[in-house]
Amino acid sequence: MSGRNLHFSTTERAIKAVPFPPTQRLTLKEVFENGKPKIDILKNHLVKEGRLEEEVALKIINDGAAILRQEKTMIEVDAPITVCGDIHGQFFDLMKLFEVGGSPSNTSYLFLGDYVDRGYFSIECILFLWSLKINHPKTLFLLRGNHECRHLTEYFTFKQECRIKYSEQVYDACMDTFDCLPLAALLNQQFLCVHGGMSPEITCLDDIRKLDRFKEPPAFGPVCDLLWSDPSEDYGNEKISEHYMHNTVRGCSYFYSYPAVCEFLQNNNLLSIIRAHEAQDAGYRMYRKSQTTGFPSLITIFSAPNYLDVYNNKGGSTLRKEIIKNKIRAIGKMARVFSILREENESVLTLKGLTPSGTLPLGVLSGGKQTIETATVEAVEAREAIRGFSLHKIHSFEEARGLDRINERMPPRKDSQCPDGPGKLVTPEQPNAAPRSEKGRKADNVSEPCCGTGGSKT
Repeated sequence: MSGRNLHFSTTERAIKAVPFPPTQRLTLKEVFENGKPKIDILKNHLVKEGRLEEEVALKIINDGAAILRQEKTMIEVDAPITVCGDIHGQFFDLMKLFEVGGSPSNTSYLFLGDYVDRGYFSIECILFLWSLKINHPKTLFLLRGNHECRHLTEYFTFKQECRIKYSEQVYDACMDTFDCLPLAALLNQQFLCVHGGMSPEITCLDDIRKLDRFKEPPAFGPVCDLLWSDPSEDYGNEKISEHYMHNTVRGCSYFYSYPAVCEFLQNNNLLSIIRAHEAQDAGYRMYRKSQTTGFPSLITIFSAPNYLDVYNNKGGSTLRKEIIKNKIRAIGKMARVFSILREENESVLTLKGLTPSGTLPLGVLSGGKQTIETATVEAVEAREAIRGFSLHKIHSFEEARGLDRINERMPPRKDSQCPDGPGKLVTPEQPNAAPRSEKGRKADNVSEPCCGTGGSKT
């Protein structure tokens, strides 16, 4: 160094300016060609946070609904296909998903629902996915999640987002198209794909095929269970014999057990159930293997990385091929390495500077953040000195999930106080709701669900 004084400006910005979103809304002529949306034009505009003329948005939503309306309640899809979990309005992560997974023009996709709420770009997710559905109706498939309903979108963010960006007419059109979404998919005649999980009132695949899906999901019953149920918290190591228990986390539906899943798989000649609905730290989770097949009896996929900007979880998708398990693990490991490189860049550089060779020790990246922090005492001290600390920072996925637990519950319904249990609860769409089936009543007797008094989640 020359020893001369260096002067740094404290007022000049490193990034001089951020471009404004486009002020002009795209017109029908700009978006549609030969009756189909132009994907590249739409993508480039939405990525810049641009908007569409209202008639364009309505046409995309309604044209997509017309295609979805023709599909069966349980669609059948073939491998190879990429299965994706919750998106929750994270449009830019959805763009990354397609960037990594491949264009829908030559890659098949199955989405398990929860496209809206909680993220800031839910309507963009709907417009883009529905445009893809219009262009690729035989290779891109969309299922319904528990958030694709009037009850939750009014309680959370989607309705307000539609009002601000477009209008209540666009919101109403979205609600109508959500009623058209299939509830389940049979993948390769081996995997049952749903958003939430199982129901005591569904013992065979025909029980799903017979369901009436073209309405607002009720607060109980098989449709509710397909969208809301979860595996038991000690799945695979249950201490009790019941197949179904009241879901205390959601305030509705059930926890289903490992024996319940294995029995269903065996009776229906299936290999596994693939579902979404729960945030996963690694983007996915494979549960205890079936003793009959040796394959994971249940797989959970969650495709919204760093959910709500605080969970710090990875996003996951699964490729259903012969080597599915190895692919999932490889994708998860690569995602972990790239995430660590991005999120812990400062610590990585510090640690590299402390090693004689200037390179990271073998296995540090794949070991994750904790391995980096504990690799050397000097690296940890340097990181703390540079970064400081925040008393209010959320430090782990589990902490974020715990703080967000109240939002995992079904919100209270304006039309019912549920005084007498699920047999008396009705919804606006079902003023004379029928009583539960015998199997549903038996499960209720184990632990009777209520209508819920909190918020909701994935």
